[in-house]
Amino acid sequence: QVQLVESGGALVQPGGSLRLSCAASGISFNTYDMGWYRQAPGNPRELVARIVPHGETDYADSVKGRFTISRDSAKNTVYLQMNSLKPEDTAVYVCTADFGSILHYQGQGTQVTVSS
Repeated sequence: QVQLVESGGALVQPGGSLRLSCAASGISFNTYDMGWYRQAPGNPRELVARIVPHGETDYADSVKGRFTISRDSAKNTVYLQMNSLKPEDTAVYVCTADFGSILHYQGQGTQVTVSS
C-alpha cells in the first residue's frame, strides 16, 4: 500500500520559514519523481517544486529563490524548505510521487497559512 504522509504545515508570519516533510512508503522511492503542489481556494492547483531521482530540481517562478526541495533516500522522505513566506503562499501543500506517466500518487496535504 502506497502512503505519502505530509507534515510540517503551520500558521506562520510573513517573512517566516517552514519545512514540510513527506514520508513515502510502498514505493521504490529512488525511482520516483517527487513533487509538491499547492491548492488555494479559488486558485488552480500549482506545481511548486519537483525533484527527480538524480537530484535535478524544478520550481514555479513564484517560489524560485525562496523554496528548496530536497530528498533523503535513506529516509524515503522529500522536504520543502520554505523561506521568506508571503501571504500568497497560503495553501494546502500536497506531496506527489510519479513514475513517469504510468503511476501517480499523492498525499492528503498539509495546511500552510501565512498571516500576521
